[in-house]
Amino acid sequence: MNENIREIARRLKEIRDLSDVTTEELSEQLTISREEYERIETGTVDIPISVLCEIAEYYRIGVTELLTGEAAKLTVYSVVRKNRGISVERTKDYNYKNLAYDFANRKVEPLLVTVDHKEKKDLHPNSHHGQEFHYCVEGSFVFYIDDHEIVINEGDSLYFNSEHPHAMSAVGERARILVIVI
Repeated sequence: MNENIREIARRLKEIRDLSDVTTEELSEQLTISREEYERIETGTVDIPISVLCEIAEYYRIGVTELLTGEAAKLTVYSVVRKNRGISVERTKDYNYKNLAYDFANRKVEPLLVTVDHKEKKDLHPNSHHGQEFHYCVEGSFVFYIDDHEIVINEGDSLYFNSEHPHAMSAVGERARILVIVI
């Protein structure tokens, strides 16, 4: 795993220890098991962005604080210039850039996601509480949810219940998608 994931894992453990919360107590509030959460804290597995959102909500802190160790401070507006979103290198399946990392108390997580082509058998579907909106900015991708395969082309959008297992793969070499996690 990369150093970024190990840093996030250390931060998660430190926050949990300082909050005097057991892994059992925390995992009861998440959509993953205690064992899965404990693996996350080792820094040796990918951390789903949805789980980071759930953990941030549980501790009443921002996802930015989990990712960077610093609290977001802006409350009126936030401008993130081209190619300046904070990278969330937390899984080999997708590359995330948070597009509002410095805005405090966000109600949604806007992300620019780059997706490479993968065979369906190599995808790792995930599910979590909430909903998501996807807008294809560049290229095309296949979206998998339950038993459905939906091709989303540049300019198309998709809104779905993220409690259903879902994954995506670029149709060509790469696709870029605006993802809003609600």
